[in-house]
Amino acid sequence: MKYPVLLSAGEALSDMAAFDTVIDVRSESEFALDHVPGAINCPVLHDDERVKVGTLYKQDSPFKAKKIGAAIVARNIASHLESRFSDHPKSWRPLVYCWRGGNRSGAMAHILAKIGWPAVQLEGGYKAYRQHMVTQIDEMAGRYRFQVVCGTTGSGKSRLLGTLAAMGAQVLDLEKLAAHRGSLLGGLPGEPQPTQKMFESQIWQTLRQFNQERWVYVESESKKIGNLRVPEKLMESMRASACIRINISDANRVQLLIEDYPHLATDMAQLMSQLEHLTPLHGRQKIDAWRALAELGDISALVEALLTQHYDPAYLKSINRNFSGYHNARAVNLQDISADAFGSAAATLLSDVI
Repeated sequence: MKYPVLLSAGEALSDMAAFDTVIDVRSESEFALDHVPGAINCPVLHDDERVKVGTLYKQDSPFKAKKIGAAIVARNIASHLESRFSDHPKSWRPLVYCWRGGNRSGAMAHILAKIGWPAVQLEGGYKAYRQHMVTQIDEMAGRYRFQVVCGTTGSGKSRLLGTLAAMGAQVLDLEKLAAHRGSLLGGLPGEPQPTQKMFESQIWQTLRQFNQERWVYVESESKKIGNLRVPEKLMESMRASACIRINISDANRVQLLIEDYPHLATDMAQLMSQLEHLTPLHGRQKIDAWRALAELGDISALVEALLTQHYDPAYLKSINRNFSGYHNARAVNLQDISADAFGSAAATLLSDVI
């Protein structure tokens, strides 16, 4: 076979295990927005170089831009060969892509193939991957059978999902992928959310590894998790699926939230700012009362007030309206929030549905 080989997104992405390395030759900023899961970034044009060549192409001469760009690309490929690929054996099989499967990935794949490696270039580049991935998410959403874990805020839905995953269950933890707990106070300190495209790539990567003959556990999310949107077809499938309802006392919910959100007590400025966002819903008097609890350091009382007066009414209204299986949901009763309690609940669920 003559290399480099040009493969479509469907052909290449259906068997990613066939490649030893997936190489994204786009610039650093392009890679940061989204990339094929597991890819490494080896730019043939860095961000500043891409701007330089692009400006020259538009404002001066396409020929001059290509001439200068080719020299930069050649130097960068040489650098990657010396620093990142020099120890690879002849059997090493890379998949290379750029934005549209054009000159950038073509140059890298051509040189790798000339050296003797069985290089493959992704036809259509990232753009083709993106289109294929979005289509596949929609298709997989209709093929998998979901068990939707429901429960009011603080009931331990994320902990139960984590326990199920540790015990071998197929878990799609959307909040973990979104780096957000899915509520007004759900942002994770120091951990920004991924881009929408990256979020969808992570969903695709997770779903594609699952066996459609087994259940997939997921939380009863709203359409948005922080600033990110759950893909529409996936949301539709989740809302039509069987449900599991966690029952737990208010005291245990308060304790769980304080454990999971320690920054509520340590970052007072952020807490006060977040409470202000609730003013249109609850009025100044109630917000001031909640702020007073925070200032007194009575976090338990504040969390209980937020649960019973804000989160619970909104959650119960939403879950009853949007998740058809909630009315016949299987109940899971937790007596406490210990690891043993969640382990027992997960084991019971798995013994019945796997």
